Amino acid sequence: MSPIIEIRGLSLAYERDGRRTEILSALDLAVPRGQFLVIVGESGVGKSTLLRVLIDLAKPSTGTVGLHTAPDTRTPMALVFQDARLLPWRRVIDNVAFGLERHGLPKAERRDRAAAMLKLVGLADLAGRWPHQLSGGQRQRVAIARALAVEPEVLLMDEPFSALDSFTREGLQDEIQRIKAQTGKTVLFVTHDIDEAVYLADRVVVLAGSPGRIAADVSITLPRPRRRRDAELVEAARHLRAELSRRSSDL
Repeated sequence: MSPIIEIRGLSLAYERDGRRTEILSALDLAVPRGQFLVIVGESGVGKSTLLRVLIDLAKPSTGTVGLHTAPDTRTPMALVFQDARLLPWRRVIDNVAFGLERHGLPKAERRDRAAAMLKLVGLADLAGRWPHQLSGGQRQRVAIARALAVEPEVLLMDEPFSALDSFTREGLQDEIQRIKAQTGKTVLFVTHDIDEAVYLADRVVVLAGSPGRIAADVSITLPRPRRRRDAELVEAARHLRAELSRRSSDL
């Protein structure tokens, strides 16, 4: 499978008050088209920074990022944050359509696409509500719909479920798997939760150390749909924790 993302020798550092701080160091990573890649690691290791480099919100100090998308792709990537970041003065459907405004699409087409994305995430009947009328899980679904509305080839997700209760989180984990299967998108999903990573991923990349480096790269070959309490899933999570512990101690 050909890579849609190729990262080579990527490092990132910044200087503050005359001191240089390295965040990421010498990352090499190829992401095949259509893969569900989960990036795990402790807080502060550079997981979110890597996503921001990919979407051009941060510049690497060295190295390259190659993005192999179709030439006519308007929005190669879209990012879903930990908090939904909805505009409180816009109704749900207009929040979803917001990213389409810079594409110059007619208003009717923007609303039609927004309505289709709300249907995809199961919120078609809430299109006319205001953000404050939604639950936390519903707001994240709107954020996902907004990201998908611009038709990105790669969906970046920065700990999108970490602020939610466990019941809502598990529901959204199932939802993002369904959406991934339905759309075929390439997904890069950041989390610090090993169980979440194993449940969602085709492949898990572990960042560890200071600066952050790739400590492990593990394929998750369990069949889908997955069941959380299956012995194979539990064993895969145990193996990944052991691998993380062993590789981190080597850095």
